[in-house]
Amino acid sequence: MCQNPNPPFGQIDNGPPVPCVPEEQDRVPNRQAQLQELARALANGDVAVRVQAARDIRRIVRASPRARTAFAIPVVIQPLVSMLPSADRSSREAALLALLNLAVRNERNKEKIASNGAIPLLVEILRSDNQLGELATASLLSLSASNSNKPDIASSGAIPLLVKILVSGSIQGRVDAVTALFNLFSCSECGVDLFLPVEAVRPLLSLLKDSRKHSKLADKVTALLEILSESEEGRLAIAEVEGGILTIVETIENGSFVGTEHSVSILHALCWNNRERYRELILNEGPIPGLLLLTVEGTKKARSRAHELLDLLRPDSRPKRVPHEELETIVYDIAKRVDGPQKAAETAKRLMQDMVRRNMEANIDKLEQSAATCNLNSPLS
Repeated sequence: MCQNPNPPFGQIDNGPPVPCVPEEQDRVPNRQAQLQELARALANGDVAVRVQAARDIRRIVRASPRARTAFAIPVVIQPLVSMLPSADRSSREAALLALLNLAVRNERNKEKIASNGAIPLLVEILRSDNQLGELATASLLSLSASNSNKPDIASSGAIPLLVKILVSGSIQGRVDAVTALFNLFSCSECGVDLFLPVEAVRPLLSLLKDSRKHSKLADKVTALLEILSESEEGRLAIAEVEGGILTIVETIENGSFVGTEHSVSILHALCWNNRERYRELILNEGPIPGLLLLTVEGTKKARSRAHELLDLLRPDSRPKRVPHEELETIVYDIAKRVDGPQKAAETAKRLMQDMVRRNMEANIDKLEQSAATCNLNSPLS
């Protein structure tokens, strides 16, 4: 038993207790009636009636996960999808927003919307409607979160159109485009060859520069930049953006485990594929402290890449060696950041020993190579 939950304003309800009605029992009949009414309105031939029904659906499902599930039925989804290619802009916008809210945080709804033919219609809006392009981007982002939808979106021609939003869209549009592209390129079973246009490099580096280096957005951006660094065209584009390499170095220093792994892989790809072209460009941005730190606290892949990159950045001849005292100071500062002041000395010692060992191994390799060359050139051979 419970009191009347809605007494008149300013009054205390002292009346007899009334039975408590479970919330769902109270709402289900109303929801079913509401659903039937809106389904009839969507089937109506009048444009204004259909637009208002779509707007009502958007409002109802936006804040209610249960309503989202209840409304994901053919008599609602099919008419909403059929409104996407409408000549009336208000119809397209109302349908986009209703479908977007139906798909939010509901995997089955994403699949149902895609299976009703929404993907090619969303791509067409992205291609031809500048005003609603960012809404279509948000919708494709939502649908691309479902693994079953990724192959269809990837093969739909959406990728270059998402890159256009990335280049010229609003901040929110660019962020949505990044996440949609990340979802598509993280699909290991898409069954199609994916190509990320090099035009994405500049806006990606711009977003990375302006974002928190430890954020999820930075993780996604660096993942896409790592993909671009796999081609010489992409590597050139990364190096040509003013402050681009510095932004990646800053991500190595301040990024998450995921972001630092992608970032060191980007610089490794540059230096590994064309050391003469990129080595000085990377060194000029002061990457050594961040790379040394990464050899201690990065992921397994990041530690390996950092070690290899440090070797690639080392000059063949050393006319300008860092003084031993200065190197010890750098290493101690890094150790203090990793393990705190109490264990810094021990960590710094381990780092220095590792650097000496790797230096000795590199020198031995050079001696062996020289010996092999001498043997080949010997008149006795």
